[in-house]
Amino acid sequence: MRLVMVILSFVILLGVQVPEQETDLSPVVVYWKTLTPGEKEIFLFSYLTQVFETHGAMKRQLGYNEVTSWYYDNIAELVYGVFDSLQEVDMVEFVGWIDQFYSHEDFMNRPFYEALEFAFRYQQAAGETMWEKYNNMQFDKIKPGE
Repeated sequence: MRLVMVILSFVILLGVQVPEQETDLSPVVVYWKTLTPGEKEIFLFSYLTQVFETHGAMKRQLGYNEVTSWYYDNIAELVYGVFDSLQEVDMVEFVGWIDQFYSHEDFMNRPFYEALEFAFRYQQAAGETMWEKYNNMQFDKIKPGE
């Protein structure tokens, strides 16, 4: 896990040094696209675990205050929902939806959290296969930030 974090930090630093006009990809997307499917599962699990652990540490250190509540409402709640759904859905399905999110040019500069939100919404959609879920939810209805 330490290796993943070191590599992620390196990729982020490289992305920060590239002028905005030369790339439309966020550093996380660049890193995500270099991973194998198995590595993407590890990255996703690491992200989920980090958010979970951060929220727990905030509750222990700060108690239940405005900051802790904001973090839960805006970051951790989604992660808890993903963790709950992992009892019924394999991690590889979330990876597929995140790949689908980042395959759209308009979303290649969006943060990972929005890709995870997209994946979670599609995972919750009706249908047995990815294709049925895709047809049952219009892409426009689940754009980030809505």
